[in-house]
Amino acid sequence: MRHEVIEKSVNLMMVLIVIAISIGGLVEIIPLMMSADATEPDENIVPYSALRLAGRDVYVREGCYNCHSQMIRPFRSETERYGPYTTAGETVYDRPFQFGSKRTGPDLARVGGRYSDEWQRLHLIDPRALVPESNMPGYPWLSSRKIDPELVTRKLKALRLLGDPYTDEQIASAAADVDGKTEMDAVIAYLQELGTNRRARR
Repeated sequence: MRHEVIEKSVNLMMVLIVIAISIGGLVEIIPLMMSADATEPDENIVPYSALRLAGRDVYVREGCYNCHSQMIRPFRSETERYGPYTTAGETVYDRPFQFGSKRTGPDLARVGGRYSDEWQRLHLIDPRALVPESNMPGYPWLSSRKIDPELVTRKLKALRLLGDPYTDEQIASAAADVDGKTEMDAVIAYLQELGTNRRARR
């Protein structure tokens, strides 16, 4: 078929474009879906606790991923600064992934346990009080907003439907685990465990 025929027929061109993209997509996606490295959790990787899940949702809602990636690339400059490179198996419970590509601030994939809870709290309220050169905005309102226990319970149930191995006990206790907690508490809990399971494997 001569290319002039394709170029002059909008419908034919659209059909061929859809076919080409579909084939390319399948070639890229199917091997990943069949690979245990991409679908099975690494050793010590478990689903988020109720409080950490709530914190992760606040982290996503506030757009923290716009400035902080959570993906350490397999380059010496990255691993020397941040720690072991990120594997697919440590992110199987992330929906959506927090990989990102822009780093206005440092990568947070291994930030868990590097600072105290109080440091994290002060930094979230007024970043420049601790890091004068920071251009990160403050998030003081997180201290006054409470976590919705019923919403967290519903999220755990939904994630179990998607394949996350939450037990009946974890779902039943989710509301009590976050009751009375603020969004600040949840974000700190989320940050404080980032990468800690991965470091345990070294």
